[in-house]
Amino acid sequence: MGDFCKGRTVIITGAGGGLGRAYALALGAEGANVVVNDINAETAQATVDEINNAGGKAIVNLGNITNYDAAFDIVKSAIDEFGDLHAVVNNAGNNRDRMFTSLSEDDWDQVIKVHLKGHFCISSHAAKYWRQQSKEGKDVKARIINTSSGAGLQGSVGQTNYSAAKGGILTLTLNQAAELGRYGITANAVAPQGRTGMTEEVFADMMKIPEDGSFDKFDPANVAPLICYLVSEESSHITGHCFESFGGKLSIAQGWKTGPVKDKGARYDVREIADVISELQEITPPAQKVYGT
Repeated sequence: MGDFCKGRTVIITGAGGGLGRAYALALGAEGANVVVNDINAETAQATVDEINNAGGKAIVNLGNITNYDAAFDIVKSAIDEFGDLHAVVNNAGNNRDRMFTSLSEDDWDQVIKVHLKGHFCISSHAAKYWRQQSKEGKDVKARIINTSSGAGLQGSVGQTNYSAAKGGILTLTLNQAAELGRYGITANAVAPQGRTGMTEEVFADMMKIPEDGSFDKFDPANVAPLICYLVSEESSHITGHCFESFGGKLSIAQGWKTGPVKDKGARYDVREIADVISELQEITPPAQKVYGT
């Protein structure tokens, strides 16, 4: 057992499998108290059993992250069991991939609900708890860790709903970082790549475990050290970032920012706009291509 996150209590959503499970196991091994939230009772219990059998501390929670009142109970269960809460890792997600013209209203609603609203609900209750602690004079060192995606950073063909949700999570993270720092709360996002229930079927060949024993770059455990660091007290100065993590690669994403400007100093005539845009296109670095194009 390690002690990098000793005594830190963390809620991880979608921790019954894939990336969430890898985070839970790593955090448990580093001394954190882990609340394993998942809709699958069997896989959640398996994660908890593995942590506890290794000498860690973990409990199962099956609460609905998309229901605001249920999310309050998830936060309360962590505090009741372990006496405090220090971090929330919003990891749970779903997908309903369709080309845009085939996307139904329900496809849109379900993905936005699980990803975007799911990220809001638990974080809202946790932030209010930490704000109250701060107002009472406590030294709060709290963490919100959100899960975005390359799809949220640059789009992904066939994943309009998923990309929109993940893009929303990025700006949610920026606002949380800007607003909550005064209470001792940091907010960061991760855009991880790893073998999960959502990817292993679609990308089965690409993500299969190497048979020659070489480095398994798609092992979700590769992302876990970053999560452990962000959960720890050591990361108090890190906020408002999106980290991309894949295999042994780690980077900070460069998000939207104002590019080169053409300023006439007066209102443009509609007939001038085309030339101005052409000039801007020549001097503005292009965005990364949408995945799948």
